[in-house]
This record gives sequence, structure tokens and C-alpha cells, in this order.
Amino acid sequence: MTGKERVIGTIEGRKTDKVPWVPFTGVHAGKLLGYHARTVSTDVDSVVEAACEVNRLYHPDGQPVMFDLQIEAELLGCEMLWSDDGPPSVSSHPLAEITTIPTRIPGPTEGRLEVELEATRRLKAAIGATTALYGVCTGPFTLASHLRGTEIFMDLILEPEYVHGLLAYATTVVQAVCSYLIEAGIDVVAVTDPLISQISPDHFAQFMHGPFTRVFDTIGEQGAKSSFFVCGNATRNIEPMCRTGCDSISVDENVDLATAKTTTDRYKITLGGNIPLTSVMLFGNQLDNMKAVVQLIDSVPAGRLIISPGCDMPYDTPIENVIAAEHAVHETDSARAMVRNYERKDIGFAGTLPDYGQLEKPLVEVFTLDSATCAACTYMWAAALDAVAHIDAAIDVIEYKYTVPENIARCREVGVKQLPSIYINGKLAYSSIIPSRDELVARIREVL
Repeated sequence: MTGKERVIGTIEGRKTDKVPWVPFTGVHAGKLLGYHARTVSTDVDSVVEAACEVNRLYHPDGQPVMFDLQIEAELLGCEMLWSDDGPPSVSSHPLAEITTIPTRIPGPTEGRLEVELEATRRLKAAIGATTALYGVCTGPFTLASHLRGTEIFMDLILEPEYVHGLLAYATTVVQAVCSYLIEAGIDVVAVTDPLISQISPDHFAQFMHGPFTRVFDTIGEQGAKSSFFVCGNATRNIEPMCRTGCDSISVDENVDLATAKTTTDRYKITLGGNIPLTSVMLFGNQLDNMKAVVQLIDSVPAGRLIISPGCDMPYDTPIENVIAAEHAVHETDSARAMVRNYERKDIGFAGTLPDYGQLEKPLVEVFTLDSATCAACTYMWAAALDAVAHIDAAIDVIEYKYTVPENIARCREVGVKQLPSIYINGKLAYSSIIPSRDELVARIREVL
């Protein structure tokens, strides 16, 4: 079978010769050719060249053209903060101070969307016959959050009608982008919405079911497959996600794949995931990556499974680690034999934890994957900064990024189970759910 046949067959629930492998090589693709992240985010020739190198080295069954959740936001007026080793992040929110609802729908020849679409057309001709092309677009809730900022979490409670209106607009934008991607040649549209993991099932039912159902209907009506891609601990929302009519769901390492698959299998939806991005792919070795893949495959019933990194791979992920992961997916029996007696060593913690009982002032610790590259982490960190700014008292606030080895060990010492999370004076306050400003301010004031 070709890789494309494996991906489409698995999504449709048919038996395939091997488990499909879909590495999410966003800006990491640039590393293969020595291009900075900004180059493979803005220059179409570099995007195509790097994607072809991904195809040659990593033998993917499916791969993204780009993995950038800021393309639509930039077109709608958000300013970007650029990095050499990560995708851009949103640094301003046009609707932060005003409760209006835009009406403009971006066209296919605007901004970096034109780069993505032209790259898709070229890659369709170059590798599209044998490789399923994934088109990543921003989901309605994350897009609305890019426009509104952290205020949207207050709005969910205080201004529900405004949220419905803003989501309706964002949904129309997403539907248009999906149509552009499919017309350019995308096989699977990955509607990627990290912030879905940060809300309750009740809020999902109230605000998100309708918008996402409309998006997935649009994709299906145009003959493409869909993936509902959520970062963070989306466990509580897996079943609500299944009810939106998506063809597949992708999750990161915060979600137990075996537990999620019991739900997705009931709905006949394919599940994708979820090799740990930093502790395994970035900082592990080849054996760590092979063992992680083998354990994922062995943890779930056969069928309706796609193996992928938990999200967009870090730029500096060692090439040999990705090659090892691919080997374990496509040659699982061989990899299983190689790692049978292998035990990985945890990263040691060389630092010291604060004496939480003797703090001179409140300490707010935000544990993230990386607020510069992970949208859910961006808004968790911003929520913490915003709350602290609204308290007339001295408060320490610090971010611990999981992309730093020492912080991986720190998470283990503190007992952090999910990212992003907020701890106040050493005690868990919010785990993979972003609080409103008033909620977080009240929790901080309790320890003043």
C-alpha cells in the first residue's frame, strides 16, 4: 500500500498493511536543510523543498504542508512575534478592548495563506500521489481567542451571546480556509484547536458543538477527510469531540491513548497520537523513541490508529530520533525486539524547590510546554500575568517551560500531571483549564 492509502484506509476504518505514520514536521522541516523557522513560514520555495526532504528522510504516510496556527490570525490583524526556532506567536489581540464582531473573510491570495496554498499545489504534484497531505487550519475557538485575547474566558461566563457571535464569525473564516486547502489538494484537513482542552464539557456543548459540526460538515461535503486536533489534556472532551462528526481525532501526551480509544472506537473515529514531544522526541535517544512508539501501538486494540508526535515537533528534534520513531511504526516487530530489555533513565533534578511554607509573598508558578509555541500555554501564561497585574500587591510569577530539561525534572518533583498548569504557593490551582481573570485573582487573594 502507499502511505496515502494507509492514512485514508485507516480513517475510513479499513484494514491496512501497517499502522500509518504522520510526523507533524512544521518548522522542524526547515532544520533538515538549515533553514530558520521564519524561512519555512514565509518562503514558498523553502516550504516545498523542506517538505520534500521530510518525505525523503522520514518516509511519512501523511505529512503537513505547514503547521502554523497563526496564519489566519495574522490576516485578521493580530501582530506576530517571530522566532528562529519556532512558529510565530500572536502578540496582540485586535478585539481585546472592544466587543465587536468582524465581517471580513480573508481571500486565498492574502498573506501567508497564499504561501501555504501554493506550497500545497506544488507538493500535490511532487509527493501527493503516495503521501496524504495534511492541511492545518486554526479551529474556531483558538482563532476567536487570538482575536479577543484572555478576555474570552471571562466572556464565556459574562457575555455568552458575544462569544456565540464571535465564534460564528471565526467558524465562517475556518470554513473558507478549509475550502481553499481542499481546492489546493489537501487530503486531510486538521482543524487544530489547542484551547478546546482548556474548557469544560458543558462549555463545549454550549459554545463549540455547533461551530465544529459546521466545519466538519464543510470538509466532508467537499470530499476531504477531517482531523480534530487538540493539545493539552482533552480527556474530558473526547466524547463531545466525537459527536461533532469529525473523521479522526489527534491528541498529545496529556491524553492516555488507550482510554481515549475506548471512546473513539465506539464512535468509529480514528485516533492519532501521541509520542511525547520533549521528554522523548527532543531530549530522548533513538531507543527512547522506538520504545515509546511500540508501547503506544501495544497499548490499544488494532485498527483506527495513526501514530504521530503529540503536536508540532520542536525545531531541534534530533533527526535520528524521528527516523527511529518511523522505524518503530513501520517495522514494529523489529523495534519491539530491540527495546525489549531497554529502560530509559529519567532526567535528574539538580535544582531546589522553593520553601512554599516560608514564602515572603505569593508565588504563582505556570508549568507550560512553551508559551512561545503552544497556544494553550500562551493563554495560560497570559492569564497568570493578567491576574497578577490586577492585584495591588507584590506577587512572584514564573513560567517553567517543558522544553528545558531541568523543568521536565521539576515537573516530576512538583507532581505536575498535565500541561499547562498553574500552581499557587506550591499547590495545584488549575490543571489544563484556563481560568477567567476573576477566578484566578480570587485564588491568589486567598493566600495574600
